[in-house]
Parts: sequence; structure tokens; C-alpha cells
Amino acid sequence: MRLKFLYITFLFSVNFYAQIDSSLLRRIPKDSTKQTLNMDAVYNRPFLNIGKTPIAVGGYLEANWQRLSTDGVSEGHQFQARRLTIFMSSAISKRVKFLSEIEFEDGGKEIAIEFASVDVEFHPLVNFRGGIIMNPIGAFNQNHDGPKWEFTDRPISATQMLPSTFSNAGAGLFGKKYSNNWMIGYEAYFSGSFDNSIIENTENKTFLPAAKNNPERFEEINSGTPLFTGKIAIRNSKIGELGLSYMGGVYNKFQDDGVIIDEKRRVAIFALDFNTTLPKIKTFITSELAWIKVDVPSTYGQQFGNKQFGGFIDVVQPLLTKNILGWENAILNLACRLEYVDWNVGTFNETGGNIGEDIWSIMPALSFRPTSQTVFRVNYRFQKQRDILGNPPANTAGFSVGVSTYF
Repeated sequence: MRLKFLYITFLFSVNFYAQIDSSLLRRIPKDSTKQTLNMDAVYNRPFLNIGKTPIAVGGYLEANWQRLSTDGVSEGHQFQARRLTIFMSSAISKRVKFLSEIEFEDGGKEIAIEFASVDVEFHPLVNFRGGIIMNPIGAFNQNHDGPKWEFTDRPISATQMLPSTFSNAGAGLFGKKYSNNWMIGYEAYFSGSFDNSIIENTENKTFLPAAKNNPERFEEINSGTPLFTGKIAIRNSKIGELGLSYMGGVYNKFQDDGVIIDEKRRVAIFALDFNTTLPKIKTFITSELAWIKVDVPSTYGQQFGNKQFGGFIDVVQPLLTKNILGWENAILNLACRLEYVDWNVGTFNETGGNIGEDIWSIMPALSFRPTSQTVFRVNYRFQKQRDILGNPPANTAGFSVGVSTYF
């Protein structure tokens, strides 16, 4: 309730300023020629300054219609208010910044503070960040804003294998360095961690996103041992950006009041991400792969996998860039997403046969961008998912149409 009250107060304040003088809301210009990394995504957004205050605001909206069927069975037409996200930032003082991101999902059914940090620059290579951070595993977890993507759905590997978007209370360092066409950046944080829910959940399998349902992770760590997340990214203006990241730590409660009650059980995630734009034809390609290893107790059944693998690749090809209906440099894109997840990599102990529990999907898309900050998108999903026994897959297919825009 307190968060809802603050949100209503914030909206009233913005409306109050606008009624006095619309010129008090001034769009902060962005330097489009400056090279950025995925780690810059939290600041690489359109903001409006409120008068002469140091406060800037912004956000984005995602909504869509979809009709999907699985093996001929459908829930019919569905309209979905996916998410409304509000940004607030402030230049507190010289080299001290604050940024927050509050997300309202499914029409307000879920409200979460995804990001709320204080950044202090000591040197371009040494910056402190503390508060609620987004763990930099892969690229999508940080660079997840709906208007940046040509697809109504977020990648399966990022949301149903990795727990994007995954935020925790924590602190650490980050930095960047430029040299001609090259840029290198790093991030290193200690934060809240996973808990036993990753193997004790309603999915009845090893499922890292289940940890997001535990609000206690923002004030206590189940194992008493912080999670470490680190990433190194390198970018060449003519080649693209390559990122290597790791996230790992102890997830179970192994001691109680100083008494050892279990052995330490770890979860480790390795991720590789890459994006590039092909010259001349301007094809944009972005991809992410992740490998997960979880120390599952031997008393658990084989449906709880100790290894997982998945990823996605998006290919976006501009078809037309011109003045359309009064919008200058409007863009029509043709896109396609290929994605795959295996929640249980391995074989059965008894038979040596392959364990199922995997999914793959192809999603062609057509998108229209009247401006870079707004996208209309039409997607078609064709998906096959197998159960743990490898029975004939469930076939899912259907259309989704949506809009997403910054404001």
C-alpha cells in the first residue's frame, strides 16, 4: 500500500508541474554517437527533466493481444496489460547519481522495485553502486525494456530458465574504458541470493525463476552467503559487443544458530552474449546463451536437473526507412527469434536414455517503428515442448500483436 501511495503521489506531482507550465518538462538530449554497452542500459533511456530540479522521470508501457493454441486447445482471444514501468533519476551532486525503476506487471497485480541504486564515480574505471541492483548475468536481464525489442514476449531462456528480471539488494563496482574503436567494461557485485525454492517449487523441477517469489531476499540471505555476479564486456564499433558473465553462490540454509545442518549447495551460471550490426544491410543480431549447474541433493528425483542449457538469437532486418504518415525516418522491420531451453541436461540412471524437459520455438515478426521510442509488432509463435520422458511434444502456435513505447 505504501508503494502504491508513493506512486500516486509521484504521478500527482508530475501532473501538477505540467499544469503550471508544460515547458517545465524538458526532454534530456541523448548523445546517439556515443558508444554504449549493455551495462549502460539503465541510463540509456529517454527522460524528462522536471523544471529546474535535479529530478528526471520516464518509463515505458507494454500491452498486447494474443491468441495461442496448444494441440488445438485455445483459451481464445486475450488482451494483456503486460507492464508499466516508471523511471526516476537524480543527479544528486557531482559524480553522484540515483536511479530507480518501479514495475507494475499484469495490470498492477504485481508491483516490484527492479532497480534503485546510488552510483558514485571515483574514476571512470572505478564506480560504486549500492542499493537494489539488477544482476548482470547475460545481457537481457539489464537491457530488458520492451520498446527496445521487436517481440511481444521476452525470451524463454531469459525468463523461464534464467530468472530475468532478477534484482537483489547488494553493492559492488563497475567501470569502462575507451580506446579508439574499442570499449571495455566490467561489473562485480555481491548481493542477495537464491534459496531452496529453486528445487522446491510448484514446477516440480529445478527452476531458478521461483526465487523471485521470495520477497525476503531483499533483507536476508537464506544461506547467509552472498551471491557474486561478475561480467566483462568488450565492444568494437565495427564488430559488435561480446559479454562474458558469471553468477554463483550457496543457495541452501546449511547452518542454523551455528549448527551445521546440511552441506553447502551451490548454484553457478555462466552466460555468453553477443550483438552486432552488419554493415551496409544493417541487419541487427543479438544473442545470449547460458549454462546452469545446481548442486541438487541425491535424495531428489531425477526430474530435478543439475544441469541446464538455453539461449536465443534475434535477427532484425530493416526493410524500409522513410517518411511514413508524417513520421520522419520511420522504420519497418522483419525479424525472427530462435530459442531453445533444456531444463534437464543428462540421461536417466536406469536406462541411459536422454532426459526430456526441453522446448524450442521459432517466432517470425514484423514491426513498425514510427520513432525509435515506439514499436508496433506482430508476432507468430511456433513452439514444441517435450516432457521429462520425451513423449511426443506439445505443439503451441498462434499470433500476438502489441505495442510498446517509452514516455
